[in-house]
Amino acid sequence: QVQVVESGGGLVQPGGSLRLSCAASGFSFSSYTMSWYRQAPGKERELVAGINSAGDSTNYADSAKGRFTISRDNGKNTVDLQMNSLKPEDTAAYYCSASLRFAQTRYWGQGTQVTVSS
Repeated sequence: QVQVVESGGGLVQPGGSLRLSCAASGFSFSSYTMSWYRQAPGKERELVAGINSAGDSTNYADSAKGRFTISRDNGKNTVDLQMNSLKPEDTAAYYCSASLRFAQTRYWGQGTQVTVSS
């Protein structure tokens, strides 16, 4: 069965750091683009960062550039999101997603909560 499971969320003070991890199984992980999305209460889910299947190309939301880093390990079927210099506006549920460009296939994790508050 397909599984996409996030971990690493929690409560952190502004300026702090968190590292989110996503463990995937049940599909050909190394063929999929992996992304992190987030959704704050009352807001639409938004793309935060993405990384291609080979791990040699990344993209970030403007709000994440310079602070967040997405990476993947195709040997471990994991993708991480290193979040530094966190701001209260980063508070959201963060979701890991896997997608295939030509198959309109997308898998989602259950989400992990990140709260940035003093």
